[in-house]
Amino acid sequence: MGGLKTLFKQTFIYGLATVLPRMLSFILVPLYTTKGVLSSVAEYGKVSVIFSYFVLFNVVLAYGMETAFFRFFNKEENKEQVIGTSSISLIISSFGFFALALAFQNHIAALIDIDVKYINLVIWILLLDALAIIPFAWLRATQRPMRYAIIKILNVAVNLTLNVFFLITLKQLATQDSLFESFYKPNFEISYIFIANLVASGLTLLFLMSFYSKTKYVFNKALWKSMMRYAFPVLIAGIAFSINETFDRILLKELLPANIAETQIGMYSACYKIALFMTLFATAYRLGIEPFFFSHAKSENPQKNYARILEFFVAFGSIILLSVVVFADALKPYIVRSQDYWEAMWVVPIILLANFCLGIYHNLSVWYKITDKTKFGAYISIAGAIITLVINVLFIKEFSYKASAIATLVAYSVMMFLSYYFGRKYYPIPYNLKKIGLYLILSVGFSVVSFYKFREQYSVGISMLIVFLVIIFISEKKQLKQLLKQ
Repeated sequence: MGGLKTLFKQTFIYGLATVLPRMLSFILVPLYTTKGVLSSVAEYGKVSVIFSYFVLFNVVLAYGMETAFFRFFNKEENKEQVIGTSSISLIISSFGFFALALAFQNHIAALIDIDVKYINLVIWILLLDALAIIPFAWLRATQRPMRYAIIKILNVAVNLTLNVFFLITLKQLATQDSLFESFYKPNFEISYIFIANLVASGLTLLFLMSFYSKTKYVFNKALWKSMMRYAFPVLIAGIAFSINETFDRILLKELLPANIAETQIGMYSACYKIALFMTLFATAYRLGIEPFFFSHAKSENPQKNYARILEFFVAFGSIILLSVVVFADALKPYIVRSQDYWEAMWVVPIILLANFCLGIYHNLSVWYKITDKTKFGAYISIAGAIITLVINVLFIKEFSYKASAIATLVAYSVMMFLSYYFGRKYYPIPYNLKKIGLYLILSVGFSVVSFYKFREQYSVGISMLIVFLVIIFISEKKQLKQLLKQ
């Protein structure tokens, strides 16, 4: 249990680095969805589409090197070579992309139908974010969660502050002072959003520059080839994941009529954010468990700890799922301010459950990461991406964003089951399926009844939540006591 306590300590700190900044970023959704800040729901849809491309290109520019870094940093005796080789690789690839993207920015803008002025800003942000990948991975691998957390929180704090300044404060000052009037540009809101992001990314890299100044730039070609062989399936899996996560916005833009596409995307993206609670929990948990999985792979009977980790994840995740579903309509005025977006609230339970399945998948994926069978991660992710694309392409025209939400749930559910199936064959872990199944069935069942049958009848929803919490407490009481005694 001592290893589990270390895991939860790290997860808590990484949670601060992820949950607090993302909780702060909730301010952006109310800001963007407040009438008068962006000119329309369609404008928020446009921003969402651009950020969808962000996700895809961030994965491409990382090309699995972060995960490879963790694996080889724990595996190789000469850690300086791992640091130097991965750093040189990322530096060359990042600046190579930057040069090519700037040279062909007009062609890119025409191809994806996005204004070139936004493309230019995105290229700069992608460069800065790519250069921060290995320094952040090094902080996690060397167990420096506090520094990691401080820099991550600073990044989002700067981003949020500048968003508020550019979108609200500067506009107000421009009406009162001629000096600020010369700096303020009307109808420039989307550019301001990305300028804020650019400044935050630049400051983040500045705080990480000490890593680059101390790094010994030794490039081991054989090591690099081994890392790339390990990383390539992770890259394919990452691209597939980005398709599952955000490509539906791009498909909505392409497949819906032009006069409604961006408005539909705006509504869908805004209500999607209410499911962020599950994403925050799953992300923080993943950041904590990934180094734990690698460092404990050679310990005595690691499978027992891996099984227990999943039980805790499902227990906490089930509570989050049911809690957010019960209080979704109470939360929406604080997160999505304008009623113009609320039409898409139907997707909230679907997306919550989808991200829950994704979190379970990440826990199950330990088997192929520590056995170096990362190609299975690619295969599983590709299967999910195919499902996402097929359902979206076939049903978007008829069901709009509802098809996208269902596609996300089906894709992540299939990925979860596939990972469990192959894991049983190649690295058996004694998961307590009865307990996990009970939590899932009860939380999903209560969520469906609460949201689709007794929506906003809080006496019913809260009663279900209390019953579920009692069941969890009774079931996990012994384990929690053992954990707290460590």
